[in-house]
Amino acid sequence: MSCQTIDPALHQARKPEWIKVRLPNNPVFFSTKALISDLRLHTVCESAQCPNRWECWSSGTATFMIAGERCTRACGFCAVTTAKPFALEADEPERVAEAVKRLRLRHIVITAVARDDLKDGGADHFAKTIEAVRAAVPGIVIEVLTPDFHAKEDCLAIVAAARPHIFNHNLETVERLTPAVRSRAKYALSLKVLKRMKEIAPETVTKSGLMLGLGETEPELFQAMDDLRAANVQVLTLGQYLRPSPQHLPVVEYIHPDAFKRYEKVGYEKGFEFVASGPLVRSSYHAADYDPRAKHGIK
Repeated sequence: MSCQTIDPALHQARKPEWIKVRLPNNPVFFSTKALISDLRLHTVCESAQCPNRWECWSSGTATFMIAGERCTRACGFCAVTTAKPFALEADEPERVAEAVKRLRLRHIVITAVARDDLKDGGADHFAKTIEAVRAAVPGIVIEVLTPDFHAKEDCLAIVAAARPHIFNHNLETVERLTPAVRSRAKYALSLKVLKRMKEIAPETVTKSGLMLGLGETEPELFQAMDDLRAANVQVLTLGQYLRPSPQHLPVVEYIHPDAFKRYEKVGYEKGFEFVASGPLVRSSYHAADYDPRAKHGIK
């Protein structure tokens, strides 16, 4: 990997041939899109311009983004709009549950924008959505991908009490690059969130992800892996950072698929229970490939 620091004026590298996105041609994709629109829901698939949304939606799956589509933070990598959020919609948990039921999902990922304007950071809204989904579809695996809640104990406890099967909070990048990539987040704070969740809810599987190609070095990447393991994180995702627009951070390097395979092997050697590593891997991509119930016998 390159050891360059992030320079917003850096020339954007040409995308290599292995970065390919398949366009939709499956009617299930369009029916899923229509259902989400009908229920007035947001998905991170669209808001974050996920490169896999065609594939996931064509399979009848989606990652739901609750608490609106306006974020109170302005991360340098993220395509989600930064603006003053609207008030929470009280019926949103039930609408998400209805969508999950109609789509016949077996694994749902619930994420949200950062809501620093709310006292609990949206933790109670997460809990209500988890509970609504579980009531509508008993037996479904529920994964949450949350903001850091500023590591507030009461916020983490609210989410933990709702008993998600998997708690995901992304580290996003290595320690050196965190100030440029996540200007209002802190590397150590994210590790604290993950470690504390595991202490509060030992039965909940913890998960985190990193974007590559922002200028990190291999030693820095491996240190981040070690830091996550020290925080008792069990599941790791590694994917290529793709620039959403010219206003976002540039891609410093496109990591070859062979390197991602090697990093997957390193991840397992470091003790992660499950590692998803590849150019187009994202936090919730093929999330159902890992079933914590089979691994840990949890319900």
